[in-house]
Amino acid sequence: MEPKGSLWLRFGVILLASILVSGLLDLLFGDLVLGLPGGLAKVSALLYYATILPIGLYIGFTGLMELLREKRFSIELLMSVAALGAVYLGLLFEAATVLMLYSFAEYFEIYIQERARKIVETMSRFIPDKARIIIGNEEVETSVEKVSPGSLIIIKPGERIPLDGIVEEGEAYVDQSPITGEYAPKHVGKGDQVYAGILNIDGVLKVRVTSSSQETLVKKIVRLVIESRKRKAKMEQLVQRFSRVYVPIVLAIAAFTVIIPTLTFGESFNIWLYRSLILLVVACPSAFIISVPATYFTSIALAARRGIVIKGGIYLERLAEVRNMIFDKTGTLTLGSPRIVSECSSTIIREKESLRYAAALEKYSNHPMAQALLDKASQEGLTVEGLKVSEFREIPGKGILGKVNGIPVAIGGVQLMKELRKEVEQYGDSHMKVYILIGDRLGASLCISDKLRDEVRETVESLKKKGIHVVMMTGDNPQVAQEIARAVGIDEFYAGLLPEDKLKILERIKKERGATAMIGDGVNDAPALAAADVGIALADKGVDIALESADIVLVKEDVKAIPYIHELSMKSRRIALQNLVISITVKIILGALGLIGLIPLWSAVAVGDDGITMFLFINILRLTKIK
Repeated sequence: MEPKGSLWLRFGVILLASILVSGLLDLLFGDLVLGLPGGLAKVSALLYYATILPIGLYIGFTGLMELLREKRFSIELLMSVAALGAVYLGLLFEAATVLMLYSFAEYFEIYIQERARKIVETMSRFIPDKARIIIGNEEVETSVEKVSPGSLIIIKPGERIPLDGIVEEGEAYVDQSPITGEYAPKHVGKGDQVYAGILNIDGVLKVRVTSSSQETLVKKIVRLVIESRKRKAKMEQLVQRFSRVYVPIVLAIAAFTVIIPTLTFGESFNIWLYRSLILLVVACPSAFIISVPATYFTSIALAARRGIVIKGGIYLERLAEVRNMIFDKTGTLTLGSPRIVSECSSTIIREKESLRYAAALEKYSNHPMAQALLDKASQEGLTVEGLKVSEFREIPGKGILGKVNGIPVAIGGVQLMKELRKEVEQYGDSHMKVYILIGDRLGASLCISDKLRDEVRETVESLKKKGIHVVMMTGDNPQVAQEIARAVGIDEFYAGLLPEDKLKILERIKKERGATAMIGDGVNDAPALAAADVGIALADKGVDIALESADIVLVKEDVKAIPYIHELSMKSRRIALQNLVISITVKIILGALGLIGLIPLWSAVAVGDDGITMFLFINILRLTKIK
C-alpha cells in the first residue's frame, strides 16, 4: 500500500476514535466542561476540534494546492469546505463524520487500485535475483542484472528461470502459471523458448539467454499493463472532461443556494448554509470519476493474471463493440506446426537433393513451413553442410526464392509456380501443396498438413452464441480452407489469399458489418492486426512482435481466452455504465432531498458520496467472477 493510502487510513481511525470517545463522554458525564481562559468548553467538543480542524485544514490545503498548480477544483476542496462549514455551524459530530467517511472511502479506493496493480506486479516477484552462468566447466552465481544476452545459464529442479532464453541442453516439465495463468506443466527441451519466472519442476536445463533482466517478457507485460492507464476508454475520457467543469459548477450552485434565499427572501443564513453543505457533499464527483477508470484497469489486471495483455481501456471498450471476428488459419486455428504427409499421393520426391537444397534455403525463413521441410530433410538423413545460400528473398503469401551453390531454388505454392511460368499438377485433396523448383526442373511436390487446435470448435461455438460473426482467412487452397471451416463450424471463409487480399477483405467486412477484430499469430498478420478495430495476437512463437503489433496479446496460445476477454469487455462496459448511472441518479435524488431539508449532512456523506463510492467499487469486484 502506498504511503497516501495509509495516511487516509490513519485519518479515518483518528476521526472514528474521536467520534466514539466524544459520544461516550457525553453519554457518561453529560455536559462535562473545562474552565478555559476564554470561558467554559465541553471536553467532547475540544476533542472534536483537536481532530477535525487539523485534518480538515490538511485536506483543504491539498485541494487548494491542486487548484493553484493544476487550475483544477478537486474533491478534497469540496470535502474540506463541507466539514469546516459544519464546524462553523457547531455541527461537530457531522463534521467529524464527513471527514471520517471520506478518509475511509479514499483508503478503500486506493486499496482497490493497488490490489489491481499488485495482481500484475506480483508476476515480477517470481523472477529470481540471482543466476548461475556457465563459464568453461564452472558455474558462477551472479546478479541477473549482470547477465548479458548470449550467456549460458543453468537451472536445476525446483528453481525458477531467471531470464528469458532458449533451451540449449536438457529437458524438463515447467510451470508457466506466473505468465500464462495455466497451471498444467509444459514439457520443454532443446530449442524451446522459456521465460523468466517460470518454475523448472524436474530436470536440469541449460539456457542461452536472449534478453536482459529489464527486457524479459514478464517485465514487458507489467510495463504494458501499467502504461495501459494512458490509453483510456471513451467513457473514461468523457468522465474526465466532464469533471473539469463539474466541480466549479457545483461550488457556484452551492454559493447561490446560500446567497439567493438569505439576501433575496430574508431566510436563515445558517439553515441555507447547512443545505448548501449537503449539496456540496452529495454532488462530490469522486464516485463516477474514479469508478469508471477503476473498472477498466481492474479488468486489464485480471486479464494479465491469465496471460492476456490488454494495452488499454480503449481496446477493451472497442472489443465490446465488435460484431465480427476474423481468424487467420495457420498458427491461429491450427497449431502452426505443419508436417509433410508422406502417405499423401501428392508427396512426390523426385530427387532427394532437392530436399537438401530446400532445407538450406528454409534455414533463413521464420515461416512455419520452414521447420516442416527442415524436419523432413533431417528424417531423410540430409545435411546442409557445405551449401552456400545467396540472394535469399521471401515473398509473403507465396514462398521463398534464392540460390544454393549458385543454382536458383524456389519453394512455394501454385501461385509462385505460375509466376515462374512453371506448370505443376494441382491435386484436389484437402492438404496444402508446396513445390520445390531446382533450376528449371521440379524436384519435389509435397503435401503439408497442420493439426487443428483442440479448443477451436468450442471457441467458435461460444462466439457464435454471443452473436459474433466468425470468418476465416487463409493463403491455403479452397479445399483445405473448406475442410477446416467445416470442422470448426465457420460459415464464411476466404482462401488463396495474399497479405494484401486479407487487408481488403477485412476493410470490406468492417464497412459492411461494423466493428471487426482480427485474430492472428502476430508474426505474419501484423498489417491486418493493425488495420482491425481490435487486433488480437496469439504470441507464443513471436511474443516480441505480437506485443508491438497487436492491441491484445494472448501470451499463452489458447484461443479459448477469446470468449473470456469478449465477456470481460462486455461486463466491463456494463459495470462502468451501471456505476455512472447509479452514482448520478443517487446524487440527484439526495441533492433534491438535501435542498428541502429532509436529510442530514452526515447521511449525505454516508450514502451520497463515500457510501455510493464504496458500493461502486464492490460492484467492480464482480469482474473477478467471470470464468
